[in-house]
Amino acid sequence: MQQLSGLDASFLNLETPTQRGHVGGVVVVDPATAPDGWGFDTVRSLIEERIELLPFFRRRLLSVPMEMDHPYWVEDPDFDLDFHLRHIGVPAPGGREELATLVARIHERPLDRSRPLWEMYLIEGLDGGRMATYTKLHHAAIDGVSGAEILTILLDASPEGRDLPEESTTWEPEAVPSPTSLMWRTAFRVAVSPARALRVGYEFARAIPGLKPLQSLPALVGVGRDREEFLSRPSLIAPQSLLNQPISAHRRWAFGDIALDRVKAIKNATGATVNDVVISVSAGAVRRWLDDHGNIPERSLQALIPISIRTEDEASEIGNKVSGMVAPIGTHIEDPVERLEFVHTTMTVAKDSHRAMPADILRDFAQFAPPAVAARAARLAYRSGRGGRWTPFNLVISNIPGPHFPLYLAGARLEGHYPVSTITDGAALNITLHSYLGNLCFGLIADRDLVPDLWSVLAYIEDEVAALETAIS
Repeated sequence: MQQLSGLDASFLNLETPTQRGHVGGVVVVDPATAPDGWGFDTVRSLIEERIELLPFFRRRLLSVPMEMDHPYWVEDPDFDLDFHLRHIGVPAPGGREELATLVARIHERPLDRSRPLWEMYLIEGLDGGRMATYTKLHHAAIDGVSGAEILTILLDASPEGRDLPEESTTWEPEAVPSPTSLMWRTAFRVAVSPARALRVGYEFARAIPGLKPLQSLPALVGVGRDREEFLSRPSLIAPQSLLNQPISAHRRWAFGDIALDRVKAIKNATGATVNDVVISVSAGAVRRWLDDHGNIPERSLQALIPISIRTEDEASEIGNKVSGMVAPIGTHIEDPVERLEFVHTTMTVAKDSHRAMPADILRDFAQFAPPAVAARAARLAYRSGRGGRWTPFNLVISNIPGPHFPLYLAGARLEGHYPVSTITDGAALNITLHSYLGNLCFGLIADRDLVPDLWSVLAYIEDEVAALETAIS
């Protein structure tokens, strides 16, 4: 039995009838490379064979009575693999838009909290004889890096697969503790919480000895800031735009590829980083989309950029080891080269600020939000209809590193791996990408009503890459 951290539990507490706490990924494969054929039964056999290496797949939530403490992961005594595996077909002609529409419809549905929080769909009917899998997992159990780690357990470096360690025991679920036992555990944790809170507060104070809250507040909310500070630091409140509104329960998803060599050539010519280029072209695409709708704020939009703090020793652990930084992304700048220079500067400042605050302290603060209060606060914000009006960021941009050699799923060669992330009130667009086999595989998800033309945002990313290539040639 393992208790969720405060950060893990926050992804449960923030769920409402319109916000979802799960993330996912689509893998497109060529079944012709599988030595012994490929289909639903093949994938099922693979998961059944390797599930001992995927302990999260058999764990479900166990809530503490009255939500007095964070829930626990316990092994599900009634685990049913066939409940989590689904078989579905995409409508003709089986192109990108048909696949994206199907995935968006599945992704917007919540996971069943009475069972392990994951599902996998095998999708047939893609053009060219290809197939795909779509996997949905709750963010309470994984972050981007641990999600990629789960995928590597299912994937191989050759069509023939690999040898697995022999299992010496037969799996048996652990005993589920009684409500009385959980209450005793909770009583002990509550008793020691004040001491832990004092320790975290002390470490926080040590980390920022020069903080002057009253003097800093006007600048943080965007009042009285000179141009140099405006260009380098985010505000606590992001500018109002079409993206920071309450979202609906429905989604759109779009996906595509850009060659990594093109981005690296821009990086080398400008002295920026690959991540700078990704953020800059994403910002340019969002600017073009805002211009289409006559809504480019004078001040730059701000993006939340997740950062993994997972160590090599924690690679296979479930849960979240992630922090994040908020930075202006230059949507107020039309010239692509000037925007890239702006992003390079703001990211340097953001990284320095992030390093000044130890990530483990930021993570520890989440431990002290009473679970019942956090969950009710999210539901109250939803019922009031005011969610997302005053947020520090307008969208999320995330870059997850991946391998640049071919991978195989039960013998079928991967052609692409596309993220399907999550959105929240106030951040109706998420741009996440996963690098694989020399490509940056983009997955864009947005509110269905607020961003009805999501494919145009993806096309604008390609246009922005081309504009930078032209500018530096």
